[in-house]
Amino acid sequence: MKNVTVTLDEKTAAWARIHAARRGMSLSRFLGELLHTRMREAHDYDRAMRRYLARAPALIDDSGQTYPERHELHDRPGLR
Repeated sequence: MKNVTVTLDEKTAAWARIHAARRGMSLSRFLGELLHTRMREAHDYDRAMRRYLARAPALIDDSGQTYPERHELHDRPGLR
């Protein structure tokens, strides 16, 4: 384990002490668990985003028609 020094404003420190006490743990362990949870959530989000972006574009319907190209959507003959 690595020891670090954390500086908190009074309101945040009081909140953290109260919530740590409610869970029956030290402030150090409470903050460590909060950070670990946040790290795991960020990792899970990043993994899900990479998996989503790696997928091929979805089809609009069962006929196999794909999304139209951008220029097809914004082509306005009346404005030429």
